[in-house]
Formats: sequence, C-alpha cells, structure tokens
Amino acid sequence: MVQQVPTSMQVTRNRPALAEAVIRALVQDVVTEKYAPGTALPSAAALCETFTVSRTVIREALTALAEKGLVAARQGWGTVVLDRESWGLLDPMVLEAIFQREDSLLFMDQLIGIRTALEGLMASSAARQITDDARADLARQFEVLSGSLDEPERYEDEDIAFHALVHRISGNEFARAIISSIQGKARLVAQYTGAPPQGHMELTHEEHRHIFEAVVGGDTEASAELMRAHISRSWARRRPKK
Repeated sequence: MVQQVPTSMQVTRNRPALAEAVIRALVQDVVTEKYAPGTALPSAAALCETFTVSRTVIREALTALAEKGLVAARQGWGTVVLDRESWGLLDPMVLEAIFQREDSLLFMDQLIGIRTALEGLMASSAARQITDDARADLARQFEVLSGSLDEPERYEDEDIAFHALVHRISGNEFARAIISSIQGKARLVAQYTGAPPQGHMELTHEEHRHIFEAVVGGDTEASAELMRAHISRSWARRRPKK
C-alpha cells in the first residue's frame, strides 16, 4: 500500500543553482512587495528576459513560489501574488526575505515574543528533567561562556550554544526546530543583532548565570521566568530605535 504524504508537508527538491537564484530573487520581490498581493507577476517571457534564463527555469521557479504559498496560477490573470496569510512563513527563503522588508522590526518583535514563550517553556522542561550528565554538560558550557567574556564575537557564539543546550535538554523537538529556523535567519540581519549599549554583555552574562543556576537546580518556575526576562531584556537593550 502506498503511503500518501500529507498536503501540508513542504516538498524539498534538489534544484539547479540557476533555478535557485531565480527563485530567491522572486521570493525577495514578492515578500518585500515589489509585486503587491493581488497583482500578477510579469509574463513568463518577460521573466525569461529579465533573468536571461529559459522557460524551463522560470516554470521551475514559479512552481517553487507556489509551493511556498506566495503565488497561484489564475486563468485569465497569469501568476497572481497571494496575500501574506497564504505564505509559508517558516520557509527559509521566505524568512530571509521577511527580514529584508521595511517593516522588518515588526517581525523581529514578533520573533522575540515567540522566543520568550518557547524558550521559557523549554527552560522549565529542562529544569524538570535534567540528568546528572546534562548538568555536567551545562556546567561545562557555562564555564566556556564565562571564559569568553573578553571576546565579544566568541561570546556570541557560546551564548547561542548555551541556549541550544538548554533547548536540547528540554527534549522539546518542535520548539527547538521553530526557534532554530526563525532565529537562524534573523541573526543574519544587522537590525536583529543591533548595537548593544556598553555593559550589555556583562548584564547578559549575569542573566545567563541565574538561568544556569535555576536549571541545574531543578527550579522549573524560576527557570521559565528568568529565561523569559532574559530574552525580553536583551532585546530591549539592543533593539533599534524606530
């Protein structure tokens, strides 16, 4: 018996580099609203001329955009851009383009809200089920984190590793996947990393210390509260001014 794949699942294909480049450019144009929702994309012939590619490449690109929920074929209209409600917002290319929009700060604020909720949940779960081996792993990572305070770039990497370890200890695979997917793209944007004020890293490290102590101590409520406060305060310190 053939097992059917749920229609909600994303289809992953290995596409030629040329097609990938065209797809990325069109995703950027749609998400940043060079082509507004409800309007039609240029004709296949016009797109072929714009990108200097064959109709086969353009067909492949339009198929990819449809899979991402960005466009749909409409008889008599051509390929029409869909409203944002249809977009596959967790698709890597769509995410990357979202953070290039003029209103990207709005989406970053939403990301922080998601992080606050999910990472608080994961910190609580990590504290509830932490094992002796996991305590030792987290202690080692916190020691490495502490040892990189004089190296801002290294500290940022170890900061990510510290959070990732808490996520892993929590055992919440869905929350881990969501945070990893969204934050991975956001960190590529200068607005998200921001320009933290003097003393930001020291404050951040003190917050990490409290989270570490709560998690290894098995305090579920404090772990959740401290993680939520840390994420909110860190963003407030580095968030760009409107």
